[in-house]
Amino acid sequence: MRPKTIVAGAVLTAALALVAAPGIVGSRTISPVRALDEAAFQPLRPDGPGSTDIAAGPADPANRSANAIEAGGVFSEPGSGSAVSAIATVTGLHQPAATLGSVIKPPRYTMSGYASFYDNGTTAMRLPRGTVIRICGSGGCVDRVVNDYGPSARFRPVRVVDMYRPDFFAICGCGGSAGTTWVTVSIY
Repeated sequence: MRPKTIVAGAVLTAALALVAAPGIVGSRTISPVRALDEAAFQPLRPDGPGSTDIAAGPADPANRSANAIEAGGVFSEPGSGSAVSAIATVTGLHQPAATLGSVIKPPRYTMSGYASFYDNGTTAMRLPRGTVIRICGSGGCVDRVVNDYGPSARFRPVRVVDMYRPDFFAICGCGGSAGTTWVTVSIY
């Protein structure tokens, strides 16, 4: 191909992209909100013998449903005809007191091994992404979701999990110079 043909093709492509791009990327203006015209509503004619037209009434200016409850409205029991302030009163209900604590469902399985850290901000295990795990060490436990695949099997000692640095030091209970720590990983 000749250099002039290539340059002309590039210029033509750029010109077309500038003209077509605003429509593609949505640079149109937002249409204003306007009320629906009552003439847009037409009578409904149900099928069947002897049916009559059902006309829709005018639109409510506040755009509320036909059964909207006004502020300060009073409920009434069906069939009684009298307004009551409360629908039902529950007596003799015993609610146990709330207690502190937590319940953790049992894991599908657990594994123990070494954990290390890295600064990617992820938790890496040789499990599918999205697996919920709990990693416990001598300093505590953290709950995480696997979002990276690893660690590499070529590192020694063989590691079961690579963790984000703050998570690692939260569970290891060790100083800042440790590179690995023994952990138990519960897989849910």
